[in-house]
Amino acid sequence: MKGIFVVGAGPAGMFAARQMALAGYDVFIFNRDIKPGGLVEYGIYPVKEKMKSGLRKQFAQVLAMPNVHYFGNVQMGEDRALKIQDLQAMHPAAIVFACGAQGAKKLGLPGSDAKGVYAAKDFVYAYNQLPPYASMDFSTGKRVAIVGVGNVAIDIARWVLEDAPNRVTESVVVIARRGPLEVKFDEKEIEYVEQHVSRDELSAELERVRERCARCNQDVSAPKLFQEHFRKLANPEYVAVPPRLSFRFLSSPSAILADANGRIARLQVAENDLVLKADGSTSAVANGQHSELEVDTLIFAIGDEHDPKIGLPMGPHGYATDTDAVHPNEPGYQVVDPKTGTAIPGWFVAGWARKASTGLAGIARHDGEVSAARAIEYVKNAPETQTLNEREIVARLESLGLQPVTKEDLSLLGRVEDAIAQERKVPSFKFSKNEEMLQAIEEEQMRV
Repeated sequence: MKGIFVVGAGPAGMFAARQMALAGYDVFIFNRDIKPGGLVEYGIYPVKEKMKSGLRKQFAQVLAMPNVHYFGNVQMGEDRALKIQDLQAMHPAAIVFACGAQGAKKLGLPGSDAKGVYAAKDFVYAYNQLPPYASMDFSTGKRVAIVGVGNVAIDIARWVLEDAPNRVTESVVVIARRGPLEVKFDEKEIEYVEQHVSRDELSAELERVRERCARCNQDVSAPKLFQEHFRKLANPEYVAVPPRLSFRFLSSPSAILADANGRIARLQVAENDLVLKADGSTSAVANGQHSELEVDTLIFAIGDEHDPKIGLPMGPHGYATDTDAVHPNEPGYQVVDPKTGTAIPGWFVAGWARKASTGLAGIARHDGEVSAARAIEYVKNAPETQTLNEREIVARLESLGLQPVTKEDLSLLGRVEDAIAQERKVPSFKFSKNEEMLQAIEEEQMRV
Protein backbone atom coordinates (compact mmCIF):
# COMPACT_ATOMS: atom_id res chain seq x y z
CA MET A 1 0.00 0.00 0.00
CA LYS A 2 1.31 3.43 -0.96
CA GLY A 3 0.27 5.61 1.95
CA ILE A 4 1.14 9.32 2.13
CA PHE A 5 1.89 11.10 5.39
CA VAL A 6 0.97 14.71 6.17
CA VAL A 7 2.60 16.46 9.12
CA GLY A 8 0.35 19.26 10.37
CA ALA A 9 -3.41 19.74 10.24
CA GLY A 10 -3.77 23.43 9.47
CA PRO A 11 -5.46 24.50 6.21
CA ALA A 12 -2.44 23.60 4.05
CA GLY A 13 -2.20 20.12 5.55
CA MET A 14 -5.92 19.43 5.53
CA PHE A 15 -6.48 20.46 1.94
CA ALA A 16 -3.34 18.63 0.82
CA ALA A 17 -4.75 15.52 2.52
CA ARG A 18 -8.08 15.98 0.77
CA GLN A 19 -6.42 16.28 -2.64
CA MET A 20 -4.36 13.13 -2.16
CA ALA A 21 -7.30 11.17 -0.73
CA LEU A 22 -9.40 12.12 -3.74
CA ALA A 23 -6.61 10.69 -5.90
CA GLY A 24 -7.20 7.35 -4.18
CA TYR A 25 -4.33 7.23 -1.68
CA ASP A 26 -4.52 6.44 2.01
CA VAL A 27 -3.50 9.61 3.81
CA PHE A 28 -2.24 9.70 7.39
CA ILE A 29 -2.24 13.06 9.20
CA PHE A 30 0.06 13.63 12.18
CA ASN A 31 -0.81 16.73 14.20
CA ARG A 32 0.90 18.42 17.15
CA ASP A 33 -2.43 19.56 18.64
CA ILE A 34 -5.30 17.33 19.65
CA LYS A 35 -7.70 19.17 17.37
CA PRO A 36 -7.10 19.98 13.69
CA GLY A 37 -7.24 23.48 12.27
CA GLY A 38 -3.89 25.04 13.11
CA LEU A 39 -4.09 28.81 12.87
CA VAL A 40 -7.69 28.57 11.67
CA GLU A 41 -8.63 27.17 15.06
CA TYR A 42 -6.03 28.92 17.19
CA GLY A 43 -5.00 32.02 15.23
CA ILE A 44 -8.18 33.64 13.90
CA TYR A 45 -9.60 36.24 16.26
CA PRO A 46 -11.92 34.56 18.80
CA VAL A 47 -15.17 36.34 17.89
CA LYS A 48 -14.85 35.59 14.16
CA GLU A 49 -17.00 32.53 14.71
CA LYS A 50 -18.59 32.46 11.26
CA MET A 51 -15.21 32.16 9.55
CA LYS A 52 -14.01 29.49 11.95
CA SER A 53 -17.24 27.53 11.73
CA GLY A 54 -17.13 27.36 7.93
CA LEU A 55 -13.56 26.08 7.89
CA ARG A 56 -14.26 23.58 10.68
CA LYS A 57 -17.03 22.09 8.53
CA GLN A 58 -14.65 21.75 5.59
CA PHE A 59 -12.05 20.05 7.76
CA ALA A 60 -14.70 17.70 9.14
CA GLN A 61 -15.54 16.71 5.56
CA VAL A 62 -11.88 15.88 4.95
CA LEU A 63 -11.70 13.72 8.07
CA ALA A 64 -14.93 11.97 7.08
CA MET A 65 -13.23 10.51 4.01
CA PRO A 66 -12.63 6.79 4.69
CA ASN A 67 -9.05 6.85 3.41
CA VAL A 68 -8.03 9.79 5.61
CA HIS A 69 -6.57 8.81 9.00
CA TYR A 70 -5.77 11.22 11.82
CA PHE A 71 -3.36 11.16 14.75
CA GLY A 72 -3.59 14.22 17.00
CA ASN A 73 -1.64 14.94 20.18
CA VAL A 74 1.50 13.81 18.36
CA GLN A 75 4.36 16.28 18.61
CA MET A 76 7.23 15.69 16.24
CA GLY A 77 10.75 17.04 16.43
CA GLU A 78 14.34 16.24 17.19
CA ASP A 79 13.66 16.91 20.89
CA ARG A 80 10.40 14.92 20.91
CA ALA A 81 9.54 11.25 21.15
CA LEU A 82 8.50 11.19 17.47
CA LYS A 83 11.14 12.11 14.92
CA ILE A 84 11.16 12.20 11.13
CA GLN A 85 13.14 8.97 11.16
CA ASP A 86 10.26 7.33 13.04
CA LEU A 87 7.87 8.41 10.31
CA GLN A 88 10.18 7.00 7.66
CA ALA A 89 10.25 3.68 9.54
CA MET A 90 6.48 3.45 8.93
CA HIS A 91 7.23 3.29 5.16
CA PRO A 92 5.27 6.20 3.68
CA ALA A 93 5.45 6.62 -0.07
CA ALA A 94 5.85 10.39 0.48
CA ILE A 95 5.62 12.96 3.28
CA VAL A 96 4.06 16.42 2.98
CA PHE A 97 5.28 18.69 5.76
CA ALA A 98 2.60 21.28 6.54
CA CYS A 99 3.69 21.95 10.12
CA GLY A 100 3.66 25.72 9.80
CA ALA A 101 6.26 28.14 11.10
CA GLN A 102 6.48 27.32 14.78
CA GLY A 103 9.34 29.68 15.59
CA ALA A 104 9.00 33.42 16.23
CA LYS A 105 11.34 36.09 14.88
CA LYS A 106 13.47 37.64 17.59
CA LEU A 107 15.51 40.82 17.64
CA GLY A 108 17.90 39.64 20.33
CA LEU A 109 17.51 42.83 22.35
CA PRO A 110 19.17 43.35 25.71
CA GLY A 111 16.61 42.60 28.41
CA SER A 112 14.46 40.29 26.26
CA ASP A 113 14.09 37.86 29.15
CA ALA A 114 12.15 40.41 31.24
CA LYS A 115 8.67 39.50 32.44
CA GLY A 116 5.86 40.86 30.31
CA VAL A 117 7.73 40.38 27.00
CA TYR A 118 5.96 38.03 24.60
CA ALA A 119 5.99 36.76 21.03
CA ALA A 120 2.75 37.47 19.17
CA LYS A 121 2.21 33.83 18.16
CA ASP A 122 2.37 32.65 21.77
CA PHE A 123 0.12 35.47 22.94
CA VAL A 124 -2.48 34.72 20.26
CA TYR A 125 -2.33 31.00 21.03
CA ALA A 126 -3.03 31.83 24.69
CA TYR A 127 -6.17 33.92 24.11
CA ASN A 128 -7.38 31.37 21.55
CA GLN A 129 -7.18 28.63 24.19
CA LEU A 130 -4.44 26.45 22.67
CA PRO A 131 -2.77 24.14 25.18
CA PRO A 132 -0.37 24.61 26.85
CA TYR A 133 -0.26 28.35 26.09
CA ALA A 134 -3.75 28.89 27.52
CA SER A 135 -2.48 27.88 30.97
CA MET A 136 0.67 30.01 30.85
CA ASP A 137 1.11 33.54 32.17
CA PHE A 138 0.53 36.08 29.40
CA SER A 139 -0.76 38.80 31.70
CA THR A 140 -0.70 42.37 30.47
CA GLY A 141 -0.46 45.63 32.36
CA LYS A 142 -1.72 49.16 31.88
CA ARG A 143 0.74 50.33 29.23
CA VAL A 144 1.19 47.91 26.32
CA ALA A 145 3.61 48.24 23.40
CA ILE A 146 3.16 46.16 20.24
CA VAL A 147 5.99 45.99 17.70
CA GLY A 148 4.71 45.55 14.14
CA VAL A 149 1.95 47.06 11.99
CA GLY A 150 0.31 44.00 10.39
CA ASN A 151 -3.08 42.44 11.04
CA VAL A 152 -1.71 40.34 13.91
CA ALA A 153 -0.57 43.48 15.72
CA ILE A 154 -4.02 45.02 15.29
CA ASP A 155 -5.72 41.81 16.49
CA ILE A 156 -3.60 41.92 19.64
CA ALA A 157 -4.39 45.60 20.14
CA ARG A 158 -8.08 44.78 19.82
CA TRP A 159 -7.77 42.05 22.43
CA VAL A 160 -6.02 44.16 25.07
CA LEU A 161 -8.15 47.25 24.32
CA GLU A 162 -11.55 45.60 24.26
CA ASP A 163 -11.95 41.88 24.79
CA ALA A 164 -9.38 40.61 27.30
CA PRO A 165 -10.98 39.34 30.54
CA ASN A 166 -10.13 41.50 33.57
CA ARG A 167 -8.71 44.12 31.23
CA VAL A 168 -6.62 46.84 32.91
CA THR A 169 -5.27 48.46 29.72
CA GLU A 170 -4.97 52.22 29.75
CA SER A 171 -2.86 52.71 26.63
CA VAL A 172 -1.47 50.77 23.69
CA VAL A 173 1.31 52.04 21.44
CA VAL A 174 1.98 50.34 18.10
CA ILE A 175 5.62 50.72 17.04
CA ALA A 176 6.64 50.73 13.37
CA ARG A 177 10.20 50.87 12.09
CA ARG A 178 9.09 52.57 8.88
CA GLY A 179 6.61 55.29 8.01
CA PRO A 180 2.82 55.74 8.16
CA LEU A 181 2.30 54.93 4.48
CA GLU A 182 3.90 51.50 4.91
CA VAL A 183 1.54 50.01 7.47
CA LYS A 184 0.49 46.44 6.62
CA PHE A 185 -2.87 46.10 8.37
CA ASP A 186 -6.10 45.85 6.39
CA GLU A 187 -8.73 48.57 6.44
CA LYS A 188 -11.26 46.11 7.84
CA GLU A 189 -9.02 45.20 10.79
CA ILE A 190 -8.15 48.75 11.86
CA GLU A 191 -11.87 49.60 11.94
CA TYR A 192 -12.23 47.42 15.05
CA VAL A 193 -9.89 49.65 17.10
CA GLU A 194 -9.82 52.95 15.26
CA GLN A 195 -12.19 54.56 17.75
CA HIS A 196 -9.40 54.46 20.35
CA VAL A 197 -7.04 56.66 18.30
CA SER A 198 -6.77 60.34 19.27
CA ARG A 199 -6.89 62.57 16.20
CA ASP A 200 -4.65 65.15 17.88
CA GLU A 201 -2.08 62.56 19.00
CA LEU A 202 -1.89 60.91 15.59
CA SER A 203 -1.63 64.30 13.89
CA ALA A 204 1.27 65.21 16.18
CA GLU A 205 3.01 61.91 15.41
CA LEU A 206 2.62 62.48 11.67
CA GLU A 207 4.14 65.92 12.05
CA ARG A 208 7.02 64.41 14.05
CA VAL A 209 8.03 62.15 11.12
CA ARG A 210 6.77 64.33 8.24
CA GLU A 211 10.14 65.71 7.16
CA ARG A 212 11.89 62.32 7.26
CA CYS A 213 9.14 60.76 5.14
CA ALA A 214 9.15 63.66 2.68
CA ARG A 215 12.78 62.85 1.84
CA CYS A 216 11.42 59.68 0.24
CA ASN A 217 8.61 61.54 -1.50
CA GLN A 218 6.01 60.36 1.01
CA ASP A 219 3.22 62.76 1.92
CA VAL A 220 2.07 61.86 5.45
CA SER A 221 -0.09 64.88 6.07
CA ALA A 222 -2.96 64.11 8.42
CA PRO A 223 -5.87 64.62 5.98
CA LYS A 224 -4.30 62.31 3.41
CA LEU A 225 -3.45 59.57 5.92
CA PHE A 226 -6.86 59.73 7.57
CA GLN A 227 -8.55 59.14 4.22
CA GLU A 228 -6.26 56.22 3.38
CA HIS A 229 -5.91 54.39 6.70
CA PHE A 230 -7.97 56.02 9.49
CA ARG A 231 -11.24 56.99 7.88
CA LYS A 232 -13.18 57.51 11.09
CA LEU A 233 -10.75 60.25 12.07
CA ALA A 234 -11.57 62.16 8.88
CA ASN A 235 -15.05 62.84 10.30
CA PRO A 236 -15.04 66.29 11.97
CA GLU A 237 -17.36 64.97 14.68
CA TYR A 238 -15.08 62.07 15.60
CA VAL A 239 -14.25 61.73 19.30
CA ALA A 240 -11.87 59.02 20.58
CA VAL A 241 -12.87 56.66 23.39
CA PRO A 242 -10.57 55.12 26.01
CA PRO A 243 -8.39 53.14 26.36
CA ARG A 244 -5.93 55.06 24.17
CA LEU A 245 -4.33 53.64 21.02
CA SER A 246 -1.36 55.48 19.54
CA PHE A 247 1.27 54.89 16.88
CA ARG A 248 4.98 55.58 16.86
CA PHE A 249 6.59 55.52 13.43
CA LEU A 250 10.22 55.39 12.30
CA SER A 251 11.19 53.67 15.54
CA SER A 252 12.90 50.36 16.29
CA PRO A 253 13.18 48.77 19.76
CA SER A 254 16.80 48.74 20.89
CA ALA A 255 16.74 47.69 24.55
CA ILE A 256 14.30 46.47 27.22
CA LEU A 257 14.72 47.91 30.70
CA ALA A 258 13.24 46.00 33.64
CA ASP A 259 12.13 47.16 37.08
CA ALA A 260 13.23 45.73 40.43
CA ASN A 261 10.75 42.86 40.03
CA GLY A 262 12.16 41.85 36.65
CA ARG A 263 9.21 43.13 34.62
CA ILE A 264 9.64 45.47 31.68
CA ALA A 265 9.31 49.10 32.79
CA ARG A 266 10.75 51.04 29.85
CA LEU A 267 11.45 50.37 26.20
CA GLN A 268 14.33 52.12 24.50
CA VAL A 269 13.69 52.83 20.82
CA ALA A 270 16.09 53.97 18.12
CA GLU A 271 14.90 56.70 15.78
CA ASN A 272 15.05 55.80 12.08
CA ASP A 273 15.43 57.69 8.84
CA LEU A 274 13.84 56.44 5.63
CA VAL A 275 16.16 55.68 2.74
CA LEU A 276 14.79 55.40 -0.78
CA LYS A 277 16.14 52.39 -2.68
CA ALA A 278 16.65 52.07 -6.43
CA ASP A 279 13.54 49.91 -6.87
CA GLY A 280 11.33 52.56 -5.23
CA SER A 281 11.00 50.76 -1.90
CA THR A 282 12.37 52.11 1.35
CA SER A 283 14.53 50.88 4.18
CA ALA A 284 14.74 52.13 7.75
CA VAL A 285 18.18 53.19 8.98
CA ALA A 286 18.96 54.21 12.56
CA ASN A 287 20.02 57.86 12.81
CA GLY A 288 21.70 57.64 16.23
CA GLN A 289 18.91 59.21 18.27
CA HIS A 290 17.07 57.30 21.00
CA SER A 291 13.96 57.70 23.11
CA GLU A 292 12.39 55.80 25.98
CA LEU A 293 8.77 54.73 26.40
CA GLU A 294 7.20 53.74 29.70
CA VAL A 295 5.55 50.34 29.15
CA ASP A 296 4.84 47.30 31.30
CA THR A 297 4.03 44.87 28.48
CA LEU A 298 5.78 44.31 25.14
CA ILE A 299 4.53 42.05 22.35
CA PHE A 300 6.55 41.39 19.21
CA ALA A 301 4.34 40.93 16.13
CA ILE A 302 7.14 40.85 13.55
CA GLY A 303 6.53 37.51 11.87
CA ASP A 304 7.38 33.86 12.28
CA GLU A 305 10.27 31.55 11.49
CA HIS A 306 10.70 27.88 10.72
CA ASP A 307 11.61 25.72 13.68
CA PRO A 308 14.91 23.86 13.17
CA LYS A 309 13.86 21.31 15.81
CA ILE A 310 11.33 19.81 13.38
CA GLY A 311 14.27 18.08 11.72
CA LEU A 312 13.97 19.38 8.17
CA PRO A 313 17.18 20.66 6.58
CA MET A 314 17.57 24.40 7.00
CA GLY A 315 18.50 26.75 4.19
CA PRO A 316 19.41 30.44 4.56
CA HIS A 317 15.74 31.47 4.70
CA GLY A 318 14.26 28.54 6.60
CA TYR A 319 13.49 24.99 5.54
CA ALA A 320 15.45 24.27 2.37
CA THR A 321 13.26 23.86 -0.71
CA ASP A 322 13.90 23.84 -4.43
CA THR A 323 13.45 27.63 -4.39
CA ASP A 324 16.84 27.79 -2.72
CA ALA A 325 18.73 25.47 -4.99
CA VAL A 326 17.03 23.63 -7.84
CA HIS A 327 14.46 26.05 -9.29
CA PRO A 328 15.29 29.49 -7.87
CA ASN A 329 12.66 31.28 -9.99
CA GLU A 330 9.76 28.96 -9.10
CA PRO A 331 7.88 28.32 -5.85
CA GLY A 332 9.64 25.56 -3.96
CA TYR A 333 7.70 22.53 -2.78
CA GLN A 334 10.27 19.75 -2.62
CA VAL A 335 12.67 19.57 0.31
CA VAL A 336 16.31 19.95 -0.68
CA ASP A 337 19.49 19.03 1.16
CA PRO A 338 21.31 22.40 1.22
CA LYS A 339 24.68 20.66 1.53
CA THR A 340 24.35 18.86 -1.80
CA GLY A 341 21.65 20.92 -3.52
CA THR A 342 19.72 17.75 -4.35
CA ALA A 343 16.07 17.06 -3.61
CA ILE A 344 15.17 14.55 -0.92
CA PRO A 345 12.95 11.97 -2.66
CA GLY A 346 9.34 12.09 -1.51
CA TRP A 347 9.63 15.03 0.90
CA PHE A 348 7.45 18.07 0.18
CA VAL A 349 6.44 21.23 2.05
CA ALA A 350 3.22 23.24 2.01
CA GLY A 351 1.79 26.39 3.55
CA TRP A 352 3.86 28.23 6.11
CA ALA A 353 6.24 25.28 6.29
CA ARG A 354 7.16 26.26 2.74
CA LYS A 355 7.17 30.03 3.23
CA ALA A 356 6.63 31.41 6.72
CA SER A 357 3.89 33.97 7.47
CA THR A 358 2.60 34.09 3.90
CA GLY A 359 -1.13 34.39 3.30
CA LEU A 360 -4.25 33.27 5.11
CA ALA A 361 -6.46 30.18 4.82
CA GLY A 362 -7.30 30.61 1.14
CA ILE A 363 -3.67 30.88 0.10
CA ALA A 364 -2.74 27.99 2.40
CA ARG A 365 -5.41 25.84 0.73
CA HIS A 366 -4.04 26.56 -2.73
CA ASP A 367 -0.50 25.94 -1.55
CA GLY A 368 -1.49 22.63 0.05
CA GLU A 369 -3.22 21.48 -3.11
CA VAL A 370 -0.23 22.35 -5.29
CA SER A 371 2.10 20.51 -2.93
CA ALA A 372 -0.28 17.54 -2.96
CA ALA A 373 -0.20 17.49 -6.75
CA ARG A 374 3.60 17.34 -6.66
CA ALA A 375 3.48 14.50 -4.14
CA ILE A 376 0.90 12.57 -6.18
CA GLU A 377 3.05 12.86 -9.27
CA TYR A 378 6.03 11.54 -7.33
CA VAL A 379 4.15 8.63 -5.75
CA LYS A 380 2.78 7.48 -9.11
CA ASN A 381 6.30 6.62 -10.19
CA ALA A 382 7.72 5.62 -6.82
CA PRO A 383 8.43 2.00 -5.85
CA GLU A 384 5.68 0.12 -4.02
CA THR A 385 5.83 0.55 -0.25
CA GLN A 386 4.19 -1.32 2.58
CA THR A 387 2.96 1.63 4.60
CA LEU A 388 1.76 0.65 8.05
CA ASN A 389 -2.00 0.70 8.50
CA GLU A 390 -3.84 2.83 11.06
CA ARG A 391 -3.84 0.19 13.78
CA GLU A 392 -0.13 -0.47 13.31
CA ILE A 393 0.68 3.25 13.38
CA VAL A 394 -1.29 3.75 16.60
CA ALA A 395 0.65 0.89 18.17
CA ARG A 396 3.95 2.36 16.97
CA LEU A 397 3.09 5.80 18.38
CA GLU A 398 2.01 4.30 21.70
CA SER A 399 5.28 2.38 21.86
CA LEU A 400 7.02 5.77 21.79
CA GLY A 401 5.04 6.88 24.83
CA LEU A 402 2.53 8.97 22.87
CA GLN A 403 -1.25 9.05 23.29
CA PRO A 404 -2.58 9.61 19.76
CA VAL A 405 -6.07 10.99 19.24
CA THR A 406 -7.89 9.48 16.25
CA LYS A 407 -10.69 11.02 14.24
CA GLU A 408 -13.15 8.76 16.10
CA ASP A 409 -11.85 10.32 19.33
CA LEU A 410 -12.32 13.78 17.81
CA SER A 411 -15.95 12.96 17.15
CA LEU A 412 -16.45 12.09 20.80
CA LEU A 413 -14.67 15.26 21.91
CA GLY A 414 -16.80 17.34 19.57
CA ARG A 415 -19.93 15.82 21.05
CA VAL A 416 -18.86 16.87 24.56
CA GLU A 417 -17.84 20.39 23.54
CA ASP A 418 -21.07 20.93 21.59
CA ALA A 419 -23.10 19.89 24.62
CA ILE A 420 -21.21 22.34 26.84
CA ALA A 421 -21.69 25.13 24.28
CA GLN A 422 -25.46 24.49 24.20
CA GLU A 423 -25.61 24.41 27.97
CA ARG A 424 -23.74 27.71 28.26
CA LYS A 425 -25.61 29.21 25.28
CA VAL A 426 -22.44 30.21 23.44
CA PRO A 427 -21.58 29.67 19.73
CA SER A 428 -18.79 27.21 20.55
CA PHE A 429 -16.75 25.86 23.44
CA LYS A 430 -13.30 24.32 23.59
CA PHE A 431 -11.22 22.97 26.43
CA SER A 432 -8.01 24.86 27.15
CA LYS A 433 -6.01 21.89 28.49
CA ASN A 434 -4.99 18.67 26.75
CA GLU A 435 -5.72 16.75 29.95
CA GLU A 436 -9.31 17.99 29.91
CA MET A 437 -9.78 16.94 26.29
CA LEU A 438 -8.28 13.50 26.84
CA GLN A 439 -10.44 13.01 29.92
CA ALA A 440 -13.57 14.07 28.02
CA ILE A 441 -12.75 11.56 25.27
CA GLU A 442 -12.18 8.79 27.79
CA GLU A 443 -15.42 9.50 29.63
CA GLU A 444 -17.39 9.62 26.39
CA GLN A 445 -15.84 6.32 25.28
CA MET A 446 -17.16 4.73 28.44
CA ARG A 447 -20.67 6.01 27.69
CA VAL A 448 -20.72 4.65 24.15
